[in-house]
Amino acid sequence: MAEGLFTVTPLDAPRAARRHSVGVPISELDAVVILAPGTETELPDGEVGELCVRGPYTITGYFDVRPEPEAAETMAHNARAFTSDGFYRTGDLGMVRFEEGYRCFSIEGRLKDVIDRGGEKISVDELESLLTGHPKVAEVSVVAMPDPRLGERGCAFIVPVPGAMPNLLDLQEYLAGRGVAKFKWPERVELVEALPRTPVGKIDKKAMRAGITTRLEAETPAATG
Repeated sequence: MAEGLFTVTPLDAPRAARRHSVGVPISELDAVVILAPGTETELPDGEVGELCVRGPYTITGYFDVRPEPEAAETMAHNARAFTSDGFYRTGDLGMVRFEEGYRCFSIEGRLKDVIDRGGEKISVDELESLLTGHPKVAEVSVVAMPDPRLGERGCAFIVPVPGAMPNLLDLQEYLAGRGVAKFKWPERVELVEALPRTPVGKIDKKAMRAGITTRLEAETPAATG
């Protein structure tokens, strides 16, 4: 993370901690809290929330030399990016875990990669990891698509294996067979030849979210006056 916080797993840490966590901050002056996303409510150990940090080498704000009103945009961003007591909101999902009695931290994904379906939080990473094992799926990326009733639903972009045509029912039955709760299932499938990628080769989820939003808008009949 460029904004600060370095972690380390000491050599004498339990093997499980080295395998399943990012360790602990390297500085005793670092403070790390796990907050319920979008709030300043600290979550108990073992619950996944937003990783927020404060310390000697974590930024305390973004600086803007531009005049008003542009500088006001940065001030507004700072208000969103930091808690009232100065913790930086990393945008990472994390939790406090104990491995053989050793207290450490793990990264569970990115906050923007969580689908908020009517208040139920769905981990995109979990779905993608499971769906990658489907015999008809070569590549998969799951994104949130807007929904007027629930806020968001899941949409799976699938690159099928040659000759296969996986449909929504295929994926849902596969997830059901692995004990995945129904509310987590994707509710739309888009078959594509390749997943869109950024210039540096990362999967471009922003493009997929924009694409499915545009398609849904086109499919929705225009309201008549």
